Amino acid sequence: MAAAEDQVRVSSVMHVRCADRLPEEVFRQVLEQCAELSPIVQALPPSAALVELKGALRYHHADARRLGEVLRVRTLSRLGIDVRVGIGPTITVAATASGQIDAPGGVLSVDPDQALDWLGPLPVEALHGIGPKQAVALREYGVHCVGLLAAIPSATVQRLLGGRAGRIAVDRARGIDPRPVTPRTLPASVSVRYSFVQQTLDGGVVRGTLLDLVVRLGLQLRERGQVARGLTLALRFAGGTGWEKTRRLPEASAHEDDLRSMAFRLIDGAGLQRGRLTGLVLSGEDLVGAGQVAEQISLDRAREDRLVAEAVSDRIRGKFGPGAIGPAATFRRAS
Repeated sequence: MAAAEDQVRVSSVMHVRCADRLPEEVFRQVLEQCAELSPIVQALPPSAALVELKGALRYHHADARRLGEVLRVRTLSRLGIDVRVGIGPTITVAATASGQIDAPGGVLSVDPDQALDWLGPLPVEALHGIGPKQAVALREYGVHCVGLLAAIPSATVQRLLGGRAGRIAVDRARGIDPRPVTPRTLPASVSVRYSFVQQTLDGGVVRGTLLDLVVRLGLQLRERGQVARGLTLALRFAGGTGWEKTRRLPEASAHEDDLRSMAFRLIDGAGLQRGRLTGLVLSGEDLVGAGQVAEQISLDRAREDRLVAEAVSDRIRGKFGPGAIGPAATFRRAS
């Protein structure tokens, strides 16, 4: 038991909190910066990550706070963004710490021996994992700070929040959080979406919008040097209902020709009829590097001409912006 407690006392977890609505590509670059400090990085999309520092402390011959400062300097100098870094003996303490940093960026390191004293005075809603409804229920009972939550019997909190949720809340308020940092990268997918200003029944408008999403998705994939092995189309309808379907591409691709054919097969399979659409989401699934896939030689001259035109269009978009050129149907939709 003592050995286990020592192990917890010397371990360090870093919680990295980025700005909201961070573009996915920038978030991936933040994860790469984290991986330079430690091989154990757990992505928490869309804008946070966990880093296990126990081995990194020995490797870099630095304390945890120093590594947090190094990460901030690197994200600022290399990516032009600031991050908030919380460090503690558990995931809960580290994530709570990063949430207590008021400035856009900063590092807050909580010493393992001081974790309970630090948590105690915090508002109960500041404890990572406590949601707004749970905080209201606790405050109505008179539990307004983390220290009080830790002090009252677990059975009482379980009656307030539910069995499992109450037990977890009390454990975390008492500094008990055995969860390890589990290496996890971002899902190998990328999505583009469109929300209609007004509900639409117009099939031409829907297909023009889908074509625009195909162009945007293909451009993102080619810029990232990736290809998709599958496509997912999700439709949102008035009233909050939805429809979603995934299909594998015959061959992994980032070309508009291939993505368009599959996207139109998906929309045709939806059987829209009189469905009032409010939005579309098109996702490339099971992404791999373009260099990992052998591209078949085509004997279709028309297709080869379209691929040459696609490359020219990419250069034009790179110079004048993504909306500088595209299929006529997408411009007709916007007009």
